[in-house]
Amino acid sequence: MSFLQKLSDLYFSRRALPYWCILLIDCAAVAFSFYLTFYLRYGGSALAGHFWALTFGTLVSLIPFVVSFRIFHTYTGIVRYSSFVDLQRVAVATSISSAAVWIIGYSVNLIWPEQKLMVFPGNSSIVFVFIISTILLWAERVIVKRLYDSFNIGHAIPVAIYGTKAGGISVAKSIIAVKEKKYTLKAFISDGKEMKGAYLMGKPVYLNGPGLAARLARQEGVKALLVSPLKAEKFRNNTEMVDEVISAGMKIMMMSGGEEWNGKSEIDHDKFHEVDIEDLLPREKIQMDMEAIGALLRGKRILITGAAGSIGSEMVRQVAKFDPAEMILIDQAETPMHDIRLMMAKDYPLIKNETIVTSITNKEHMETIFSLHLPEYVFHAAAYKHVPMMEDNPGIAVQNNIYGTRVIADLAVKYGTKKFVMISTDKAVNPTNVMGCSKRICEIYCQSLNRAIQAGEVKGVTQFVTTRFGNVLGSNGSVIPLFKNQIRHGGPVTVTHPDIIRYFMLIPEACQLVLEAGTMGKGGEIFVFDMGKPVKIVDLAKRMIALSGAKNVEIKFTGLRDGEKLFEEVLNDKEGTVPTTHPKIMVAKVREYDYATACRNEQRLMDVSKSFDDMEVVKLMKEIVPEYVSKQSKYEVLDKKSE
Repeated sequence: MSFLQKLSDLYFSRRALPYWCILLIDCAAVAFSFYLTFYLRYGGSALAGHFWALTFGTLVSLIPFVVSFRIFHTYTGIVRYSSFVDLQRVAVATSISSAAVWIIGYSVNLIWPEQKLMVFPGNSSIVFVFIISTILLWAERVIVKRLYDSFNIGHAIPVAIYGTKAGGISVAKSIIAVKEKKYTLKAFISDGKEMKGAYLMGKPVYLNGPGLAARLARQEGVKALLVSPLKAEKFRNNTEMVDEVISAGMKIMMMSGGEEWNGKSEIDHDKFHEVDIEDLLPREKIQMDMEAIGALLRGKRILITGAAGSIGSEMVRQVAKFDPAEMILIDQAETPMHDIRLMMAKDYPLIKNETIVTSITNKEHMETIFSLHLPEYVFHAAAYKHVPMMEDNPGIAVQNNIYGTRVIADLAVKYGTKKFVMISTDKAVNPTNVMGCSKRICEIYCQSLNRAIQAGEVKGVTQFVTTRFGNVLGSNGSVIPLFKNQIRHGGPVTVTHPDIIRYFMLIPEACQLVLEAGTMGKGGEIFVFDMGKPVKIVDLAKRMIALSGAKNVEIKFTGLRDGEKLFEEVLNDKEGTVPTTHPKIMVAKVREYDYATACRNEQRLMDVSKSFDDMEVVKLMKEIVPEYVSKQSKYEVLDKKSE
């Protein structure tokens, strides 16, 4: 360890020097300026000959300096945290003190002119005293601050900042300005070739490219990468850079989920957090028409089914932001509904809301709810969604997903609901499992009912809109919490197949798109969301293991589960899409079904579901949805019989 490092540790390991120590150091610097001025004016011989007289004059002159230091609090701050304002105070204090010393000296020299040389500085000498003392006091503070910044990093993490524009500079200023160092800035990373070899805020700028992360870790000792909010989307979509940073052993720090930066205010580096895998999935920023959504929902009565689920609960939070007149929240899960009630009371106490524990299949209770509250908008998120569970319980899938949807849809029409938005799934496209097929039959019923209303066959005003999207991260049953738990316990991480891929979206993003689609829908549409790039699940697992820092965690392939396929689709082979005004939302051109036929099919399904004969239930489902072909399932035998 170097001498400077030892000296730094000796000082900076303490909270701060006592105030009287700083005052003594400042007085010593001022006294030195008197001696140096005398030496520069009259030489060493004169200094030696008049040393004691000069010392007496210096001690007397220190009195106004001490008084000024006291008035302007120049020594009561912590020197290592000195700022430009502190330097200004020092300059004002020394200028006033120097003027006072000159007045004292002028008065004394009038009385004892023979002592003029030895006791107090004259007109020009006092200027030198002011300049030298001010420079010394400034230097003292600047040097201590620089030593603190250079040596006393303690537990501060050496970081590089990705981004050299406004966002990156704002992050850097936040790091430098803070007193208790959390990070120490080592370098910037830029994509602009014009920044190659440049320095920014005294730190080198590196041009982004292959191998840079390892070089920064090796040469600069960088332990973490802070990603400017203006670079977040580009960073997420640059999978090669993400993998290199992780491989170099660096932490990746980004702004918290949902945080936005207006480009003007300063960025607080405390808003940065170590990323989860969700933060690194390639995706584009979604722009929402918040005014249109607000105009649709503000002051309205809104019913949300499945309100305690991962999607439903986020829908509750998103809708509550728009200040509806009343929210009717329905779910059959008691404890999660209690959590929703507490959340509403805490975060949205002014919004009238009812949290009702019940099942959407309880037609009598649902009718009571609709008749009492007369919801103007319905967001239908309630459904059984776990593929293997529904594969084993097709009768329940029919009763809950299909019949439950019909109950809510029919009541919406009966009680004058303006718009009914059903949340479906990409598993409804070319379904290979019971769950996906049940959601496709729900789509068929809602769309056929909408056509019947438009044709005048059914009296009503309700517009039915369906939204399809894929897996949402953090939802109940998502692979992310499963993998995290497996990694925490040392593995193995179980992946069903090395080639399986899935589309992923964050829950808040999916719910925002549901609201946007609900705003633009006129009735009868099935909206398909652009889910971005598909993600290979094995790559997701590898990245999560790397991010965790865990060693020797193996990946084990367990084989496809019942009803599971290697990749999900968002459209049927015979379907196409029509673009909308939103680049992330398309309208699926799907086959249309007659309402009377849809009703008959639903009734047949409900009747056979009560037998709980799995084969008979699934056989009828395949008849209604011919593209339903089972995979990895006991129901594959039904497909062979139909060939």
